[in-house]
Amino acid sequence: MADPKGFLKVTERELPKRRPVPVRIMDWKEVYEQGDPTQLRRQAGRCMDCGVPFCHQGCPLGNLIPEWNDLTWRGEGRAASERLHATNNFPEFTGRLCPAPCESACVLGINQPAVTIKQVEVSIADQAFGNGWVQPQPPGRLTGKTVAVVGSGPAGLAAAQQLTRAGHTVAVFERDDRIGGLLRYGIPDFKMEKKHIDARLAQMTAEGTRFRAGVEIGVDITWEQLRERYDAVVVATGAIEPRDLPIPGRDLPGVHFAMEYLTQSNKAVAGDQVFDQITAEGKHVVVLGGGDTGADCIGTAHRQGALTVTNLAIGKRPGDERSPEQPWPIHPNIFEVQSAHEEGGERQYLASTVEFLANDAGEVRAIRIAETEYLDGKRVPKAGTEREIPADLVLLALGFTGPETKVAGEQIGLGATSRGNFERDADYATDLAGVFVAGDAGRGQSLIVWAIAEGRAAAAAVDRYLEGDTRLPSPIPATARAFAV
Repeated sequence: MADPKGFLKVTERELPKRRPVPVRIMDWKEVYEQGDPTQLRRQAGRCMDCGVPFCHQGCPLGNLIPEWNDLTWRGEGRAASERLHATNNFPEFTGRLCPAPCESACVLGINQPAVTIKQVEVSIADQAFGNGWVQPQPPGRLTGKTVAVVGSGPAGLAAAQQLTRAGHTVAVFERDDRIGGLLRYGIPDFKMEKKHIDARLAQMTAEGTRFRAGVEIGVDITWEQLRERYDAVVVATGAIEPRDLPIPGRDLPGVHFAMEYLTQSNKAVAGDQVFDQITAEGKHVVVLGGGDTGADCIGTAHRQGALTVTNLAIGKRPGDERSPEQPWPIHPNIFEVQSAHEEGGERQYLASTVEFLANDAGEVRAIRIAETEYLDGKRVPKAGTEREIPADLVLLALGFTGPETKVAGEQIGLGATSRGNFERDADYATDLAGVFVAGDAGRGQSLIVWAIAEGRAAAAAVDRYLEGDTRLPSPIPATARAFAV
């Protein structure tokens, strides 16, 4: 294990400092300052190498957390990278974007702040790339089998890399102009600069994975044609149908889905010319939804020069500590202050949006909201509490309802569940021979760590289908995946 008395000698949880707010809102670079290696080793040394490491239970990937904590404490960075990559294709993504359910399950967290697992993870990954330890791993032989992966988010990329390394010829199709899915266009650069995606894509390209950006399956190539051309198909399109808010004034100019706004911003930051870009500059911005996407909109609005930013959530403010209903090691719903929240704006809870109001030009000028009350288990506006707040730009960050299933259903009869996701069995297979579903497209909106885990597990299922057996690891037991939330 790491320092046997580390958790007794170091009881404080230390993380790298974030850059000063007045500085970081002037650019799109990541918010954290460079980490201190001494501090990192000190924090890794707090890991107790528990007899039953519940951090494994918290991580869908089954990351070997105590092992690479120990190696980090010993200063063996290359060995730590090898243990980290043994279970996780993209630790540079999860170390920046995952909410870290592993830390919620950390045994040390019972009576001390949890080990900074996520920070150790991303530091190992960055050190590995910085030292040239991340090298292509092309297959030793080719099977002659071909696989199409539809969607280039974390699930699709994980499946593609695993299948390429197994010797199959893999093509990844993405309808956007660049590879990466929501990693590319849904996540602002201040949370993850796109150089990290490009570095991993360079490795995958050298391994033999082929990328086809700007190709929409169902339009440029039909789903039936795709099945005819490839021995297997992995559907990893994500859950990208946004949840709408059908109230009076919804169609007013100035009311937009969050992802439309974020995509345009990311394209502009990448240097693209975006015509009629939705921008927060000089506007009163209201973000509906208190999740990660809402926070991304808040940080983006600050960097674009918004006059004011207000974040409305329909529910109650989460508590500062675990509730009795969410005991350790369950990942709790607690009040979180992300970097975007530090940068300004106001957060309001128990706020129900009643109506969008227009100005004389027919554009949104304000929102009428009311206090939320709970009646028969439903959240409804409380009569007599209505008030207006100014809003020149409204962003709907209310989550996603599921994948786009209509075209695939019409063209090849790919079924959907009652929840709107693509239908599949416990081994990720659909009713169509050779067609598999991975990630949010099958489970609904979820975490990046689940997407990568499902991409790896689906790759093992595809390899078994094509070859009769597989040596690819499957991080999620079929029964656990089938009943996981």
